[in-house]
Amino acid sequence: MKTNEEIIKEMQEVVAQMVIDDIEEDPSLADEQFECDCCGQLKPLAGSVEYTGYRLCNDCVLIAETGFALNKITDIQEVIDAMEDRRLEGLCNIIKEEEKRNNN
Repeated sequence: MKTNEEIIKEMQEVVAQMVIDDIEEDPSLADEQFECDCCGQLKPLAGSVEYTGYRLCNDCVLIAETGFALNKITDIQEVIDAMEDRRLEGLCNIIKEEEKRNNN
């Protein structure tokens, strides 16, 4: 049986490979960004995954997949709910950046 550390390392490798695979398949994905439904930040589309209507950035995919692998979560909604504060902070930062651009 794998240790938690081995599972986490394995998930990190898998999720990092997802970015590489996406960029190899479509190099434009390296430059495309989207607003992550989990953390609320603008993130690269490469390595993102859609779970039941939510698109998660690669960083949040790592959190979710590690949670699933460690049997800490059973549903993506648990990750979305747990990240609510971070998502709101991300949205505020996006609004601030947009205001800066509009004022210049």
